[in-house]
Amino acid sequence: MDTQLRVALIGYGFVGEIFHAPLIESVNGLRLTHIASRQIDKVRTQRPGVTLIDDYHAAVAHPDVDLVVLATPNDTHAALAELALRAGKHVVVDKPFTLTLREARQLAGIAQEEQKVLSVFQNRRWDSDFLGAQDVITSGRLGEIAVYESRIERFRPEVRTRWRESDGPGSGLWYDLGPHLADQALCLFGLPERVTAQLVKQRQGALADDWFHVVLDYGRTQAILQAGMLSAGGSPRFLIQGTQASWLKRGADRQEDALRQGVLPGSMNWGADEDPGQLFNAEGIKETIPVPAGDHRRYYQAVVQALRGKAKNPVTPSQACSLMAVIEAAQHSAKNGISVVPDFSEAERNAWH
Repeated sequence: MDTQLRVALIGYGFVGEIFHAPLIESVNGLRLTHIASRQIDKVRTQRPGVTLIDDYHAAVAHPDVDLVVLATPNDTHAALAELALRAGKHVVVDKPFTLTLREARQLAGIAQEEQKVLSVFQNRRWDSDFLGAQDVITSGRLGEIAVYESRIERFRPEVRTRWRESDGPGSGLWYDLGPHLADQALCLFGLPERVTAQLVKQRQGALADDWFHVVLDYGRTQAILQAGMLSAGGSPRFLIQGTQASWLKRGADRQEDALRQGVLPGSMNWGADEDPGQLFNAEGIKETIPVPAGDHRRYYQAVVQALRGKAKNPVTPSQACSLMAVIEAAQHSAKNGISVVPDFSEAERNAWH
């Protein structure tokens, strides 16, 4: 079990090329052996030593593969993950896990039946900004948390022609960025009592939601998640207010930018964040607090340890299912203009203890 695990990457679009491939190649214990893609020339040019397969279904069941990583459009996740599990493969699924809670629970059951590791790529648990937020909350310096605001804002006023911005199943910003922001909130506070959401099309010609404002209700603590495509600047990544102090983080984690520029994970100063958090005490005095370096490799390092039986799955199916319950609750809330109590099973509730 200490030999390298052979990995098939299914899909070589933006997420597969920019995130998964370089991260997999940078982690000891993993070897990227197969890529399933129709972008034949691109794969051959960038990764000539990898076996190229143009059939996703054949790739997920390939006999020379131990771990299947799905970086395909959202509406293909459930079917491909089931095929891979039935073929005896361990599976990592890019977020969102599935399109529905029902699909998520079905996959969780199949993984348990086949006794295979099924995990979801929640790499932003290892963002520098989130690690800083986690540290300052855990320190107790803020007191009891009253308001937690988490935002990812971009400026892309033109609607692009791609499946993420189409009107098809699994499209829209809530499916794209919502799983990141909601998963981070669940890591910090557990499962909410109710969800209230607005999912809106703001840009001219938008076919899917491109702005959201979602509130996770924890009683005295309110977690506010927001993302949009019309922010030209000035929006903080985090603002957390407590009974003793507040904490502000303006700049976001820089790993995505580095990966886009072709910087190899693990290079010198990888994940370093020069933008510190700012703590404001009861007297309004500001204290600058550096944040930890981010490192998305830690997700795949944890997967390796889980497959070797040395550690727990970093993102369990029960956690992934409860997140899908939150995703669905927000959709129902936005559609009907009401607050919604998410549908959590007992196992899903216990996943965050």
